[in-house]
Amino acid sequence: MMVSIEATGSLERKMKVQVPAERIDEEVDKRLREVGKTAKLKGFRPGKVPFKVIRRQYGGQVRQDVLQEVLQSSYSEAIQQEKLMPAGGPDIQEAQMDAGKDLEYTAVFEVYPEIELKGLEETKLTRLTADIEESDIDEMVENLRRQRAQWSEVDRAAKDGDKIKVDLEGKIDGETFENGKTEGYQFIVGAGQALKDLEQGFVGLKAAEESSIDVTFPEDYASSELAGKKAVFEVLVHTVEEQVLPEMDDAFFEAYGVEEGGLEALRREVRENMSREMEQKIRIHMKNQIFGHLLDSNPVELPEALVNQTIDNLRQDTMRRVGIEQPPDPEPFREQAERHVRISLLMNEIIRSQSIQLDQDKVQARLADLASSYQDPQGLISSYRANPQAMSTIENIVLEEQAVEWLEERAEITEEKMPFAQLMELQAA
Repeated sequence: MMVSIEATGSLERKMKVQVPAERIDEEVDKRLREVGKTAKLKGFRPGKVPFKVIRRQYGGQVRQDVLQEVLQSSYSEAIQQEKLMPAGGPDIQEAQMDAGKDLEYTAVFEVYPEIELKGLEETKLTRLTADIEESDIDEMVENLRRQRAQWSEVDRAAKDGDKIKVDLEGKIDGETFENGKTEGYQFIVGAGQALKDLEQGFVGLKAAEESSIDVTFPEDYASSELAGKKAVFEVLVHTVEEQVLPEMDDAFFEAYGVEEGGLEALRREVRENMSREMEQKIRIHMKNQIFGHLLDSNPVELPEALVNQTIDNLRQDTMRRVGIEQPPDPEPFREQAERHVRISLLMNEIIRSQSIQLDQDKVQARLADLASSYQDPQGLISSYRANPQAMSTIENIVLEEQAVEWLEERAEITEEKMPFAQLMELQAA
């Protein structure tokens, strides 16, 4: 087998492969003889069909099967022979498959970039910390009460925190704009569920009252036709409801899984949950700092095949989450996909260059954590163990976490303390 390589770009390679005709013909003859052992053709006993008849009857299809298999196997052999690492599947071009001639084809593909890691010993990180105060627990308990709150209609003027049901019609220069008329619209005043000017315009209005509210649309409003425009909303209030929080009794505690111990037990559980969420937020913040430093210190040229594959994965994930059948436009996903591929390439190089081995104890801990909230944790773990693809995903996540830990151990870390609520409001990059 003859192989020649041409670099047609920094990452693109054009590989020409020539497979001797003898290899094809020998494999075709071998398979035809196997077919002949069981072939059933009219006028011949099974296994006694002349070879030339077998060739005439089955030769074309067998040859096509052999050509496709040899093309695939010879591509893999050539890749190994030339010590190449393709970053995606090949584009097979100029294939010559005529009978009696050598199999010749050109495979065009991208390879992984060569990465020389820099800045690994110069990482500076900030580890966030916070104390969970009693007031933080008070607020969380109140949030739990609000989650189970009821609404009761009241005969008074609306205020922040009330839920109101209204009809409204928005006009610009006396004309109702598109989608500007709504009946039976419900929202909570002051919760940011409507335009700020509109929300505050309802403060002080009672059921059955009508009013006009002046509104200025924000400059960055989603509809460019309305952005920055001044409008007047004619409104009618149907109902005003106030929030009624549940009593913190046994029924309330049981709704959150607390069978004994009442409020004290609930507060302990709340603190434990808050602590876990805080630790997760701190870990994410540390990881994002590490990723940011890696990206800044190590520019990487990206194989387009990997970027496109990641874009497709993100689009499919969006379709599943949103419940749509039409794939969304790929371009908005490009920046996210490129960042994901860069991080993946850099982390894989750290794992390779530093010989980081998968820690099976960490894999088991990860599985246990995933299964902890299920009714049958061991059953879920067993189902993961029986699924190679699922296990590969878990193992890759754990390996990345091990690489992050390796970098963190070598970083210069300073601590920054902040209020718990502020820490929890930090957005993940």
